[in-house]
Amino acid sequence: MFSPDQENHPSKAPVKYGELIVLGYNGSLPNGDRGRRKSRFALFKRPKANGVKPSTVHIACTPQAAKAISNKDQHSISYTLSRAQTVVVEYTHDSNTDMFQIGRSTESPIDFVVTDTVPGSQSNSDTQSVQSTISRFACRIICERNPPYTARIYAAGFDSSKNIFLGEKAAKWKTSDGQMDGLTTNGVLVMHPRNGFTEDSKPGIWREISVCGNVFSLRETRSAQQRGKMVEIETNQLQDGSLIDLCGATLLWRTAEGLSHTPTVKHLEALRQEINAARPQCPVGFNTLAFPSMKRKDVVDEKQPWVYLNCGHVHGYHNWGNKEERDGKDRECPMCRSVGPYVPLWLGCEAGFYVDAGPPTHAFSPCGHVCSEKTTAYWSQIPLPHGTHTFHAACPFCAHQLAGEQGYIRLIFQGPLD
Repeated sequence: MFSPDQENHPSKAPVKYGELIVLGYNGSLPNGDRGRRKSRFALFKRPKANGVKPSTVHIACTPQAAKAISNKDQHSISYTLSRAQTVVVEYTHDSNTDMFQIGRSTESPIDFVVTDTVPGSQSNSDTQSVQSTISRFACRIICERNPPYTARIYAAGFDSSKNIFLGEKAAKWKTSDGQMDGLTTNGVLVMHPRNGFTEDSKPGIWREISVCGNVFSLRETRSAQQRGKMVEIETNQLQDGSLIDLCGATLLWRTAEGLSHTPTVKHLEALRQEINAARPQCPVGFNTLAFPSMKRKDVVDEKQPWVYLNCGHVHGYHNWGNKEERDGKDRECPMCRSVGPYVPLWLGCEAGFYVDAGPPTHAFSPCGHVCSEKTTAYWSQIPLPHGTHTFHAACPFCAHQLAGEQGYIRLIFQGPLD
């Protein structure tokens, strides 16, 4: 997508507002990224503005009348208050903003198609059997076309006939200035980190965003009829590192500015080669270990490093040390005798999840994804929404719930003996 002034300056790159990265995928979807279905989505300034803003409010006495008001060429949001009354808010074109829509639907108004994330799934067939809780038209992001290119998030997206319908069951209300607002069935939750997305980041508080972009404390459960309290001191403005939860998938928002300070895939590849160049050895088999290339991130290689998750000692794969009475899952580390899970190590390849460019010294437990110490420390503190009313920390690379005291471990490599 090109920006309007590009015709005169063909060398100018299009303005990038930011990127959305789906948690649980280590650089690409299991069966590869295709079209609007991928693990990360970049938002670029559009050739022509397509944003909309609220204009006229109509109060119709029947849903039929409401349908007549909302014509196919005009964006509108319909709030069904009762069988006898519907309020329709018409939206007009806004030449200062671009709109991007996210949801499960593959219809054309959706720019970024998102499906439910199944922790650790290696193929799309793993994800198809789940009854989805992600809304077909889940949310929309409106970006200012002029610097500083502010991005704001709103619950619900417009469908193919440019409508958003909030039925009788949806939570909705009249605001103090006479406007309407409401929440979607499973809600759109947002968490802004404190201190940005840096090595000093701390988790923020999860909030719910309404259809008009107001901020609320969470409902008792995801789809409760009763809305939370309005949080007036907070806004729906996304910042670098904001998390967006669509009840079935969580997205990380990275600004273009934030991404420019993030390690690149090239940098991660250099770190991988650096570890391998140090020729770490299995302290028992004395064979040299090596992290497989980023492209082979799902096939266990014979030189692959494995780790005992309770102590962090890194070995090559071996068969001894099985604790029969513990159903074969736990193993005894030959170095220190601590007993626990024994798993292969994988490099975290999705650079957007890293809070710094530090070396890959730590691994998430129990999945074995390796990244920098500060990155493991940050993600292990974040309670991610799970199901309709629970939260737990998870590995950003595979979405597995973290286990153990901290959720991660420092790796202890043995150098070459020569």
